Amino acid sequence: MAESLISIKRRIASTKSTGKITQAMQMVSGAKLNQVEQRSVNYQIYANKIREIVTHLAAAQLLHLANENKCETAVSDDITINDLLQQRPVKKTGYLVITSDRGLVGSYNSTVIRAMTQMIAEEHKSDDEYVFMAIGGKGADFFKSRGMNLAYEYRGVSDIPTFDEVRKIVKTVVQMYDSEVFDELYVCYNHHVNTLTSEFRAEKMLPINDLDVAEVADSPVEYITDPSKDEVLDRILPQYAESLIYGAIIDAKAAEHAASMTAMKAATDNADNLVSDLTLQYNRARQAAITTEISEIVGGANALQQSES
Repeated sequence: MAESLISIKRRIASTKSTGKITQAMQMVSGAKLNQVEQRSVNYQIYANKIREIVTHLAAAQLLHLANENKCETAVSDDITINDLLQQRPVKKTGYLVITSDRGLVGSYNSTVIRAMTQMIAEEHKSDDEYVFMAIGGKGADFFKSRGMNLAYEYRGVSDIPTFDEVRKIVKTVVQMYDSEVFDELYVCYNHHVNTLTSEFRAEKMLPINDLDVAEVADSPVEYITDPSKDEVLDRILPQYAESLIYGAIIDAKAAEHAASMTAMKAATDNADNLVSDLTLQYNRARQAAITTEISEIVGGANALQQSES
């Protein structure tokens, strides 16, 4: 019984220690979530403005070319602009899949991977029709272990991503698009809804064909460009593509930290419940041991009295 009490006591101490660790991890994830959410708010201001500028400049080009009965999507003679804006025949689809580099994030990674597996099964009949690019070790390891088409992987994105980090990723992805490694790009990730909820998203990022001319049709803004509008658009379009992918990564990181915080809270609560159960078990075992000792003392005293009489 003494050995059992010692074992229970050790388990209580071990569980309390684990609970303190998970609680600390919960607090760290919460702090990171707050920072990412604030960065997301700041990003949204930038994203809205750059979209307005790009839409305005591209709309002017589109309307001018439409009046000349030219191809509506050929906004410029610049190859880069054509590659970013013009839809070409889709021979292969690229999927940029965002997961985490580590575990302890609940179902965060499994949700993305399961949704991607289902999407591939529904949308493609052959392995030659798609290619993966993975941001995060979990997704990269999953695709590689199953021999799936993984053309690019990037690990080690910081918990609070910077724009410089994303620029390296975007540069590689755009180069692959220009080289016709794929003809359209979808960014797939978990969208952060709130602390307890996230939802899978697959958003088309390249070519950039979601610009709506109606958004700026009634705008009184007139941009004065130097050099020409074509050259300005040539510089701004890649930045717009960067902003789209950066926004997706920021959103995914927010969902990751929220999932981590929720998972660590659940682990802390489980540790507290286990400590309560073990403490009750310990008290009962200790009470039983005391009762046994008292019974042995009383029995010994009775035996002694009977022998004396």
